[in-house]
Amino acid sequence: MEQVRSFIAIELPEELRLELGTLQAQLKSHNPPWVKWADPGGIHLTLKFLGNIATGKITEITRAIEAAAAGIPPFYLRVNGLGVFPGLKRVQVVWVGLNGEIDRLSQLYQGIEANLARLGFAHESRPFTPHLTLARVRDRASAVEREAFGQIIASTSPEIDYAFEVDALSLMRSQLTREGAIYSPIHPITLRKP
Repeated sequence: MEQVRSFIAIELPEELRLELGTLQAQLKSHNPPWVKWADPGGIHLTLKFLGNIATGKITEITRAIEAAAAGIPPFYLRVNGLGVFPGLKRVQVVWVGLNGEIDRLSQLYQGIEANLARLGFAHESRPFTPHLTLARVRDRASAVEREAFGQIIASTSPEIDYAFEVDALSLMRSQLTREGAIYSPIHPITLRKP
């Protein structure tokens, strides 16, 4: 049976993606060669990575997402500062944080987790930290390089002050290519006002 690599995400307004690209350019000016930058046009808020799923399960998965979204009205999020996983001394992922109506976002996330667990998808073991990934540090980077990049991140204060309405989420396809992943929506789900 055919399979698709997929995840559930909230797509971002184009204006915000452009601002994130500007922030990336600011960080790139330090020229770290061992950093893989996310394509600004593909940056999104991941709610759950599903991996390879059978195309025949897409309808069932979509219904589970729709059930999780039912009763959650549109809400607002705001971009909030730079961060890293796991820490500034051992940077692996660079991200921009989010705040705003995080309680609604968490309710949506928990509903998705619960509904997909019933379909056999494992619960995420890490706590949910809403973020937008800007870059990943490649495995070949040394401990010294990771720490130096952490110091660059710590000394950078992003000038993004952007709030946006979340009124939809999507089941997304991720196609891996030599140039990087290409993301496309499989099925959008609209959040409705009660």
